Amino acid sequence: MMGIFKNQIFIFASITFWINQYLEKALGIVVPVYHSYGDDLMAMPVVFGICLQLMRWWHPNGEELTFTTRQVVVGLVYFSLVFEVLLPFKSTTYTADPLDVVCYVIGTLVFLKFMNKPAPQSKKSQVL
Repeated sequence: MMGIFKNQIFIFASITFWINQYLEKALGIVVPVYHSYGDDLMAMPVVFGICLQLMRWWHPNGEELTFTTRQVVVGLVYFSLVFEVLLPFKSTTYTADPLDVVCYVIGTLVFLKFMNKPAPQSKKSQVL
């Protein structure tokens, strides 16, 4: 019933993200390369993983549910536009960086290949 939250990639990405946030915010320790791209690389497996798990709780197909590639690409484009175009345009807190989009794409491919699958006990996939 908690398939995505038990996924090793989801766990790794989530823990890595939270450790980095703790180091930066609580201890003031910044790991330069990870600071620039690590969270961006981990973002899509975490965001899509949470979305998929929520949909599985609410959708009649439950743990068999997977996202279509089109749905995931729409999410990727939306995320990229918000964080790399809209927010940098509206606020100096955010910086547009095309390499962030590359990281989002890599994270999305990881999600599609390794996470967007029916839960192990499911026999077939029901696409949303």
